Formats: sequence, structure tokens, C-alpha cells
Amino acid sequence: MSDVRAAAPEVAVVGSANLDLVVEVETVPVAGETVLGGDLRRIPGGKGANQAVAAARLGRRVAMVGRVGGDDAGAMLRSAMDSAGVDTTCLLTDEETPSGTALIAVGADGDNAIVVSPGANGRLSPADVESAAAVLAGAKVVLLQLEVPLEAVAAAVRCARGTVVLNPAPAPAARLPPDLLDGVDVIVPNQTELATMAGHAGLSPIGGVDPETALALARGLPVAAAVVTLGAAGATVVTPADATHVPAPAVAPVDTTAAGDAFCGALADALVDGASLVEATEWAVRVGAAATLRHGAQPSLPTRDDVEHLLGA
Repeated sequence: MSDVRAAAPEVAVVGSANLDLVVEVETVPVAGETVLGGDLRRIPGGKGANQAVAAARLGRRVAMVGRVGGDDAGAMLRSAMDSAGVDTTCLLTDEETPSGTALIAVGADGDNAIVVSPGANGRLSPADVESAAAVLAGAKVVLLQLEVPLEAVAAAVRCARGTVVLNPAPAPAARLPPDLLDGVDVIVPNQTELATMAGHAGLSPIGGVDPETALALARGLPVAAAVVTLGAAGATVVTPADATHVPAPAVAPVDTTAAGDAFCGALADALVDGASLVEATEWAVRVGAAATLRHGAQPSLPTRDDVEHLLGA
């Protein structure tokens, strides 16, 4: 691939990089249950890194701001982003802390259960982010998640001058600070994250909320717009004036691990070109669906040609 790092980045990502330790199982275990699985696979991942690679694979100039450990895992994570064309100049190496690690069980139906040990991600500081202020200010889209400290996320919001997209995952334990949300243009939660953010206790058995409740909760968030992801059902774009459901292509998923990250990377990709939020979401649900058709986190992230090949025109 051509080197897209010579010019200023179009998308800047502030977030995590994890080494994913993945085991395929027939069914994801519940509490207290032990199941046998397949061979262990080591795959580059982490929400921040995945979303950076997703946007880069779609042809965007992308910069990554974060921390990895000074270990073999950190070298592997950096190399994977470099190979995808992501600018890792602002990806710091922490010699005192191991790289982040995610333990992932993937069921035969494509669903998964994930436990994350943040490692170096947990030491990303506001000062680290502010050292990349010029990169963040120059990007058309700044893409954020919550696998790094909230103070670092808030610093990124302050430094950004373009469109700020926040994927509030993992779901925050408490409501996000109003001054942070004031700087967010688009928030991209799934149904569970939305309910948690809004302090809503009435979750359904599948962990989400019904569509009408989701719409009301999204409209109650102090942000200009929300895109609520609905898994196989697609996504709903919510603004104060309107709500538009965007269906997803029907697919038979083999691994949903990075589908949400592919969605966010694709959303940023389209927003760089000035697409409306609905248009950007239409593209994002296609890219997210295509990512479920291959195994692994970053290895599953599609190029534009992949999306057309996997899903058709």
C-alpha cells in the first residue's frame, strides 16, 4: 500500500491498543462454567487501534495517539498499525508497564465475551494527549473511546478542532462529565452503553433496551447527535429533530469481535468527505457487516474492495 502518512492526518484516534488472546468455543461460558476451546490465537486489537486501522484500510490518513508497553506485544501492536498505514509517531512506549491485553472467547454463532487488562493504556495521560495537540487540531475527525483514562479523553476533546466522535465503550460506570460531552459532536453507543450512560435500569434480557426507550434515552444525551448501533438490526441516527433507522445487510457472521470498531472507523471515513450523518451511517453498517465475515479483530477489517466483494454493490 502507498504511504498515506506523508500528509497531515484526516482522522486522529486517541485510544487503546491491546494484544487479543482469542479462543474459539462452541458456546461462550457463563459464570462458573468451564468450556473447552480451540487453539489460542494472538491478534492485534484494542478499540483505538482497531478503529485507526479500520479508517486506514478504507484509505484515510490516520494518526494514532496512545501507549503500548516496551514488550514483544507492544512491538507487535505498533508493527500492525504501521503495516496498515497508520502514523504511530504519537504512539508512546511505556517501559514500565506491559501492553494492554484482551482475553476473548468467540462462540460458534459469532458472539463473544471479552475481558480487558488495560496495561499501558491505563497510563495514557492528559500530558501525553496534549503533546499531540497539533495532530488532533489538524484532523477533520477525532475518534475516541473509553479504554483509556477519562482525563485523556477529555484532553483530546479540548485539543480537537474538527468533528469529535465518541464511542463510549466500554460502557462508563458513571455518567460522563458534561464538560466532556459538550465537546462531542457525535456519540456512538450500542443499546447497553446507551442505557448505562443514561442511568436506565430497565435492560432487556439481551442486555439492551427496546427501540422506543433507546430513542428517548438518545435524545436525552447532551450531544448534538447520536448513532445507536443495533447489531444485526443496523443503527439509528438520532438528532433533536429526527430519528432515522439504517438497516444492516443480512449476513451470517463468523466473528463479531471488531464489528463495532469497523463501524466507527467507517463512520469517520465518510464524515471526512462531508457526508451527512445518515449517509455516513449507511456506509458504516455495510463496513461493520463485512467485518463480521472474517475472523479476528484487525485481520477482519475490510478495505473498500473487500466490502464490495463480501457484500456486493
